[in-house]
Amino acid sequence: MGIASDIFKTDRRIKLGIWGLGRGQNFINAAKYLNIDVVAGCDYNQHMRERFLKNCPGAYVSDNEDEFLAQDFDAVLIATWFCSHAEHTLKALGAGKHVMCEVTSFFTPAEAVRLVEAVESSGRVYNLLENYPFQMGNMYVRSLWQQGFFGDFMYAEYDYVHECRSLSYTYIDGVPVKPGYHAHQWRSWLNFQYYNTHSLGPVMQITGLRPTRICALPSTVALPGYLGDGKMGGIAPSLISMSNGGVMRNLMGGTTNDSHTRKLWGTKAAVDLTGDVRIRVGASGHGRWLTVAPKWPEMAELANQAGHGGGDFWELFYFARQILTGEKAPWDIYAACDVTMAGIMGVKSSLANGEPMDIPDFRDHAAREAFRADHFAQEHFDPKAIFPAGHDPAITDQFTTVMSRFSSMGGFIGTILVRNVFDGMALYPDLASDQDRFAVIADVRKLIHELPAIASNYREALAIADAYPDAMAAKAIYDSVHSAEMAKVLDTDKTIAELRDWLAAM
Repeated sequence: MGIASDIFKTDRRIKLGIWGLGRGQNFINAAKYLNIDVVAGCDYNQHMRERFLKNCPGAYVSDNEDEFLAQDFDAVLIATWFCSHAEHTLKALGAGKHVMCEVTSFFTPAEAVRLVEAVESSGRVYNLLENYPFQMGNMYVRSLWQQGFFGDFMYAEYDYVHECRSLSYTYIDGVPVKPGYHAHQWRSWLNFQYYNTHSLGPVMQITGLRPTRICALPSTVALPGYLGDGKMGGIAPSLISMSNGGVMRNLMGGTTNDSHTRKLWGTKAAVDLTGDVRIRVGASGHGRWLTVAPKWPEMAELANQAGHGGGDFWELFYFARQILTGEKAPWDIYAACDVTMAGIMGVKSSLANGEPMDIPDFRDHAAREAFRADHFAQEHFDPKAIFPAGHDPAITDQFTTVMSRFSSMGGFIGTILVRNVFDGMALYPDLASDQDRFAVIADVRKLIHELPAIASNYREALAIADAYPDAMAAKAIYDSVHSAEMAKVLDTDKTIAELRDWLAAM
């Protein structure tokens, strides 16, 4: 792969500031190949600022957003709190910066109107940082779709079902939120309808269509261990009409099964990208399935190094390309409004017991007027008030730490490992493969080793809950431990002996 100037055929550089140094730092490595120099950073969190300086020695860094925006750079990447994206974009545009903003673009319809008009009047480039459409399979299918291979869009099913309980209690890098008696600023309460861009976004970009109407039935059942009404720990389905008359089934949420279904049907062919890319040809439900091996259209080496299946590289590439060459990027302000308003209207529909809601097109100046003063937003608890006033921080400051231990992803510790073991043992006689049997045995051995530490965490958590049993935080603790064999975990020596006896009998 050549140097950056080989990509855009120019030596012109873009000076970039990153606002929000958790997610925002994921783009630093790819930037250097795309004529982008990261020269400034901003974050309220000292831990994040220190990490940034290790990744970008000599860069300017501050916790003061006004001083940050006053620095000499051309563009800003906004990866701040979800509900602050519109406010921060408006400030960045006002400071004369180009903007690429993490999902979603705004939190209320009124913010959308202000934002689209600010972008139009600024003359600056605005791109939404939605990366899932630019994963390899989605880009391959998009190319075929644009060639007419699939015919007219009929139907799609896309999922972004991602159970990430620990993110209610940690920053994006897994460090527990501080102070420990606060929950995450938005991941602890957000209705998953808002977070629709990873599923609706690919369908929009593949087909070139926009969403026009949404029906979202409410779902009130949530997983244990979430705060409040558990919107991040429930399911958020919807049906969406697209601008050609086709329909999409969109599914977001957190459940006991992460799911990333990706299927589209056209009038000439259909495709399933859930695993391998399989295309059904023959323009018939009985046509032949063919498995293809998609490839990146170009710059494969750089895309393969980037996060989110290469998507992080491509969204950065399109932004730089638009600034340097003027060629429009896929996620402009209008497409960003389409996908973000679909989420907002999905929330409205679910609150109205599934009543269909039209999704406005803010390319139309007349359509904006109906929403100019619409400040609708999800009602939610205060993540800084999950314990009663006057609580003792010496007791409550460990809350986010103990909760993160319950639900850490990938490491199979805490409640995840406990449930893996006891559920696996219950199913063991009926397991169909040696691989699954070996996996259960490995989990049992791991639990024998980990159980004393897990029991200690249960006790530490219960001490917090018992001190404030009526607190919202206490309910999350009680639900977590009761859902994961509290009695067996706390009777540690007896349970370890029983687990060893089970292994000996295998």
